[in-house]
Amino acid sequence: MTTVASAPPIDIGIPEAERHRIAEGLSALLADSYTLYLMTHNFHWNVTGPQFNSLHAMFMGQYTEQWNAIDVIAERIRALGFPSPGTYAEFARLTSIREPEGVPDANEMVRQLVVAQEATARTARNLFPVVNAARDQPTADMLTQRINVHEKTAWMLRSLLEA
Repeated sequence: MTTVASAPPIDIGIPEAERHRIAEGLSALLADSYTLYLMTHNFHWNVTGPQFNSLHAMFMGQYTEQWNAIDVIAERIRALGFPSPGTYAEFARLTSIREPEGVPDANEMVRQLVVAQEATARTARNLFPVVNAARDQPTADMLTQRINVHEKTAWMLRSLLEA
């Protein structure tokens, strides 16, 4: 009779309790990132007005970047040994971003995206103390990259609103 070998326990130098705390923080980041992705894609589809061409193209670049990021975040959670959230219900429970109601005008779309980009940057930044204490360099590197993207995108969007 052939037996199937079970996977060995995770031994990457980060204790399970710390990996769990990191995975919880990354789950919140994943929820914010997915909500931001969905919001940006929604605005891409529904933007109207004189800024249509530029905003439609800008939003596409932003939601494409977000789409790629959510996979990286989810896979890091899995590498730490925990399941990634992956349903709308889980994302709604975990996100710090308030979803838009209805279809706002173009300037309000931009304003809401600034707020959502900054919220996502804060979620990533708030995880740093846990990640640093665990000496989890791969997650720290990913967080640094995500914060950079969200802060730069918020600045670019905010610039559109200045008179």
